[in-house]
Amino acid sequence: MYKKLSKTQKVVNLLMKGKNVSWKTLRSRFDLTSPTKLIHTLRKRGFCIYENKVDGEVNYRLGTPSKAIIAAGIEKVLDTQYAY
Repeated sequence: MYKKLSKTQKVVNLLMKGKNVSWKTLRSRFDLTSPTKLIHTLRKRGFCIYENKVDGEVNYRLGTPSKAIIAAGIEKVLDTQYAY
């Protein structure tokens, strides 16, 4: 018997296909009240999700973090770790 996937896992699977996914698609296909909130949650879990806004439409794409993003993350961790 198969385990039913959560909406979060279904969105991750869709993003991992490498194509842009629109806000409207997330809203309608997965019946999400707030796709933006789910994307924020995934970002907090470590996924590098880029947001592109074109002609008022928002698209999300899973990508590879740039060197600047990694450097900012390391700096934040070190600042927090050594704060007195």
